[in-house]
Amino acid sequence: MSPTIRLAPSILAADFTRLGEQIAEVEAAGADYIHIDVMDGRFVPNITMGPFIVEAVRRVTALPLDVHLMIVEPEKHIQAFADAGASFLSVHVEATQHLHRVVQQIRQAGVRPSVVLNPHTPAVAIKEILPFVDMVLAMTVNPGFGGQSFIPETLPKLREIRDLIQATGRAIDLEVDGGIDERTAPLVIAHGANVLVAGTSVFGAPEGSTAALHALRAAALA
Repeated sequence: MSPTIRLAPSILAADFTRLGEQIAEVEAAGADYIHIDVMDGRFVPNITMGPFIVEAVRRVTALPLDVHLMIVEPEKHIQAFADAGASFLSVHVEATQHLHRVVQQIRQAGVRPSVVLNPHTPAVAIKEILPFVDMVLAMTVNPGFGGQSFIPETLPKLREIRDLIQATGRAIDLEVDGGIDERTAPLVIAHGANVLVAGTSVFGAPEGSTAALHALRAAALA
């Protein structure tokens, strides 16, 4: 049985002057999660949101909050994001020396743990951590900025990750983030992904986020 396809609009591309309104729009349009990109200016060049934004988003939606930590020393901030209302916390395998400990910390905080791979990091890097996580996030662009072009060379790695997941016998989601739109969605799904993060293609769409999310769903299910 194929995993359920879920869409996670990324508020990195939203208009923050009307963030609550835009979240309500995508929720009404059928979003499954709200994706929140946290960047510290160290692990990645950009600086974005922190726990206060997660807490604010939690107040305006009942959807699961999919929080992607692009930060060094994530272990120092797990509890703050858990308290703010995160449903998933994704940590990069490249950002901590003690990944298993951080994953345990996330689980103990009552949040679902996820691990992230940058485009250059091989799939095998998450093999030993798979028994302990609920999701794997594969970056299909280099992390740090929205609106980047999809890297097609990441597609074979998605299939490798899905094969590793299937070998565990566990229902682990495979999420993709970076350059996801109507064109790339069918490609990543064909290679094993089932959770699609989309920022610019939803919130930056000329036709509006509702129509864009409906079109993305149709492309994903085609």
